[in-house]
Amino acid sequence: MEVLRFTPTQPTLLRRKLLQKTARKCVIGNPRSKEWPTKPFIKATLLKQEADVSPPRPRVSPDSLQYPSGYLGAVPDRSAVDANDATINAMNYLTNILSSKVYDVAVESPLQLAPKFSRRLGNNVWLKREDFQPVFSFKLRGAYNMMAKLPKELLERGVICSSAGNHAQGVALAAKKLGCNAVIAMPVTTPEIKWQSVERLGATVVLVGDSYDEAQAYAKNRSKEEGRTFIPPFDHPDVIIGQGTIGMEIMRQMQGPLHAIFVPVGGGGLIAGIAAYVKRVSPQVKIIGVEPSDANAMALSLYHGQRVILDQVGGFADGVAVKEVGEETFRLCKELVDGVVLVSRDAICASIKDMFEENRSILEPAGALALAGAEAYCKYYDLKGENVVAITSGANMNFDKLKLVAELANVGRKQEAVLVTTMPEEPGSFKHFCEMVGDMNITEFKYRYNNDTKAIVLYSVGLHTVSELEEMKERMESSQLKTVDLTDNDLVKDHWRYLVGGRSVENEVLCRFIFPERPGALMKFLHSFSPRWNVSLFHYRGQGESGANVLVGIQVPASEMDEFRDRADHLGYEYTVVNNDAYFQLLMH
Repeated sequence: MEVLRFTPTQPTLLRRKLLQKTARKCVIGNPRSKEWPTKPFIKATLLKQEADVSPPRPRVSPDSLQYPSGYLGAVPDRSAVDANDATINAMNYLTNILSSKVYDVAVESPLQLAPKFSRRLGNNVWLKREDFQPVFSFKLRGAYNMMAKLPKELLERGVICSSAGNHAQGVALAAKKLGCNAVIAMPVTTPEIKWQSVERLGATVVLVGDSYDEAQAYAKNRSKEEGRTFIPPFDHPDVIIGQGTIGMEIMRQMQGPLHAIFVPVGGGGLIAGIAAYVKRVSPQVKIIGVEPSDANAMALSLYHGQRVILDQVGGFADGVAVKEVGEETFRLCKELVDGVVLVSRDAICASIKDMFEENRSILEPAGALALAGAEAYCKYYDLKGENVVAITSGANMNFDKLKLVAELANVGRKQEAVLVTTMPEEPGSFKHFCEMVGDMNITEFKYRYNNDTKAIVLYSVGLHTVSELEEMKERMESSQLKTVDLTDNDLVKDHWRYLVGGRSVENEVLCRFIFPERPGALMKFLHSFSPRWNVSLFHYRGQGESGANVLVGIQVPASEMDEFRDRADHLGYEYTVVNNDAYFQLLMH
């Protein structure tokens, strides 16, 4: 297949002819065809996006709504909900879920008891194993349900979607089953293993744009030009109905009373579908959403009573990293869900490790999200002797991310703590420090000479109980060794721990950028700031396909900060200025 680069200046008719020619050369579902392309994807430039006429929604920061892990927050205000309309809508969803044809391609996933997890929490923890689906994710259900309902003439025109992962595979497999042509728009940053998985299912992959939003804009424009049906990842009743079959299965499989179902939340399609069924047949069962604390679009929308847009979103659990939830999914969640639990990145990593130790399965971060939320909720409310269900929603883990998961899992399980201690820079102080650590196992130690009066030591210790850590800190303080627990600070774990002993410089602005994982990302950054200003610090931390976490120091005089911010905004990478971080002041000065 030739590589096509579409530009807005090409005539629409010519563009359509090129696409038709390409479609004839790439016969979907026939990889043995002599004309099967040697290049399995198309690269394309962005088409002009049509103006959005919907009213603007508030932009908010994830940090503007944070509460203790396990606490059931963002409880919807239902005072304005019409009970009669809610009942009618719920009945419509219920009947459609019961008649869904998702089992043409999906399997009824097992509901498995997790014995080790259950013993530790004192509750019966059941895992709804959606990672057992043919594409290792629940997304297949919603995509197929919507596509199976399309009229024959629409199926013949083909479908299109935008996705960087599980939704793409769901649409591709559904198209293969239904015998229709599928185009999948994916950001150019998508790892090769992911777009190849989609291509192997028979779809045409188009790599376009640096972000999901750009890929989605391309897909929507192309759907209008070619008459293809756009298959959204979550915000469509038929997609929600397909995901709702999971709730139907749980209620059929569960024997005995059920306290709560914990559901990972991204755009809201999964939790909306489950709630639409379960709340109709067993309204006493709690439907609890779980979100990462830095990707809490649903919690913030429920809190504000309207959909909001996150100004930035954490990408570690990339399967739920959305800036804005769906319109229909939000409406259903506002009517039906009981609230949202927030969990940290460390807790997600700990749950991935727990799942591996439970049955040697490796979940992706979004797939382990509900498990982390269930544990946090049970501990926060001291829940005992109840049945709870966690949806293990996917297992499409990027292998590159396993290193970070392994590093953070023990922190999330509270089996390791990260601390910093200030001690005199004099002979014998290091020995005295080690004596105060006592029998605690030091797993990491970083020190560099700073000045003649004091030394800063950053270290990690293995834990058995919380009391052990408190006792050690008390020993340090009693010996005039000031000690601070940094375990919950992501900036420290990602960057400061590798830079301890450094020096801050004049006019230094410290920023945390998220670089897209693609060639040229660094040069694009440098073209924006260098040689205009001097780069004084650079620390890169890869996170797999979700982008690189980069700490950057740039010497910018105060009089030039407006220019700096303008350039940073136009760069298009998410960033945060972190100069005022207290631990930076401690470790770098």
